[in-house]
Amino acid sequence: MSHAVSDPTRRAPGQHVRASSQRLRLRTLVVLGAIAIASAAAARALGLQDTIFLAVELVLAFALLGVAHYAIPLVHRRDLGAVGEEYVGSVLTALDERWSVIHDAAIGAGNIDHIVIGPGGVFAVETKARGGNVRVRDVHGATVYQARAHRRALEEIAGCPAEPLLVFSRAWVDRPLARRGGVRVLPARMLVAHLRTRPTVLEPADVQRVRRLIEDGVRAHASARRAARSVTRWR
Repeated sequence: MSHAVSDPTRRAPGQHVRASSQRLRLRTLVVLGAIAIASAAAARALGLQDTIFLAVELVLAFALLGVAHYAIPLVHRRDLGAVGEEYVGSVLTALDERWSVIHDAAIGAGNIDHIVIGPGGVFAVETKARGGNVRVRDVHGATVYQARAHRRALEEIAGCPAEPLLVFSRAWVDRPLARRGGVRVLPARMLVAHLRTRPTVLEPADVQRVRRLIEDGVRAHASARRAARSVTRWR
């Protein structure tokens, strides 16, 4: 097992979404294969003209439509989400050694795509992979609520203020760096510049201390989830 997989503070950008997409893709292929096998078995057992066979084929056709309209688009959306997180992760590599980044961190309020700790403070980065034009005032309230929940959870374990950032990996933002409900909205191309220009609020020792607190919190949450799964399996 790789270090990135075993240590929840060393995960790759988009790791959770990528793995989720791969699992869903495999399940979709299994379902499609089962539909094909069921159709062939029904044809062999009943004959192509049998009314029961036709009824079975109708049921299988509806199942196939369900896969086409739900599972396949969901796989595509998750793939896009993983690509967006991976792209923003690559953008963050431009930060110098004064900054630390934890990717794909679960701390009790869902997965935070990127936690950035540096001289300018602590930031919870939520990535959205949609393209096109984004009006800050039209950002969905659920997205804003999620970003604020990430900030609260992060502040609880870091012991210091954190700023939520909503970063669009591919979209054009009409008012970059404007806030919606207390969450700053910006395109990925402006992320590093924004972080670099923040006033200094953490000294190098503080950055390391806060990172250790966050890492401890992420590991504790991962341990609690593993324990909960173990209990569930033994019930």
